[in-house]
Amino acid sequence: MFSEASNFTAGVDKTFAFIIGISLFFLIGLTVTMIVFAVKYRRNKHPKAVQVKENMTLEVTWIIIPLVLVLAMFYFGYQAYMPMRNAPKDAHIIKVYGKMWQWDFDYGNGKMSKDTLMLPLGKPVKLELNAVDVGHSFFIPAFRIKEDLVPKKTNYMWFIPQQEGNYEAFCTVFCGLRHSYMEAIVKVVPEKDYEQWLANLKAFDPNSVPEGLTILKQNACTGCHSIDGSSLVGPSFKGLFESERVVMTNSAERKIKADSAYLHQSIVAPDDDVVKGFNKGIMRSYKQTLSDKDISKIIEYMKLIEK
Repeated sequence: MFSEASNFTAGVDKTFAFIIGISLFFLIGLTVTMIVFAVKYRRNKHPKAVQVKENMTLEVTWIIIPLVLVLAMFYFGYQAYMPMRNAPKDAHIIKVYGKMWQWDFDYGNGKMSKDTLMLPLGKPVKLELNAVDVGHSFFIPAFRIKEDLVPKKTNYMWFIPQQEGNYEAFCTVFCGLRHSYMEAIVKVVPEKDYEQWLANLKAFDPNSVPEGLTILKQNACTGCHSIDGSSLVGPSFKGLFESERVVMTNSAERKIKADSAYLHQSIVAPDDDVVKGFNKGIMRSYKQTLSDKDISKIIEYMKLIEK
């Protein structure tokens, strides 16, 4: 029995069943034929080779049959795919932001949720997909739908959730150290419950977030530097300000204090003094990306996460 979690599951499942059925038919048929030929025409029964002349009928047959089967596979796949690119005009729009390594869902009017996507049952939904940093891909296996998120380009997917429940969503493009942690819960609830949940959801207040943290997230800095002390590609920002660090400068080891001057230099010229234990050439310079004012706001934020 085919899944009915979304309006696309039946079409995708039937297409895969058709292709797998054909593949199994030929796998079994060719394997059996090979075994029969190996037994029937083995060397001790036919020690002298016999020249087999061309057989035009046979040659045309093994060209036409695969061609017809491949075209049939394409047809079923095309029939299942095309509706996925034609979103209804009245679809409920939710913006999806993928960044290392989390999902943010924007329902409009400043209302957002993190790593949990709420959907109304039986209503068409269009997800506008945006990559904040690197390439990602949003995949809801139960819905049989997946689309890529490409930096500086808005992609989309749409569907109609048809069964109430919780479903898993994943990123299927390797996007860094914690790619496997980039998952979300998709909750499908009755429309009335969805409207109630949305009404109770507090609007995001940009003033409640330090400007420095906002700048860090906008430039994907938190993808390589944690703010909770955990080790990623680069040193954690927690406890960094005014701490003593051992760095490699021109292959020479020395101790420095992570003061404002050092942090500023690390942002504009990250390879000058690399913290021991981390690799050179990983971080790019933000000299042309961030202004001195932006860097100052970042440093002010780092002072808040000293401990």
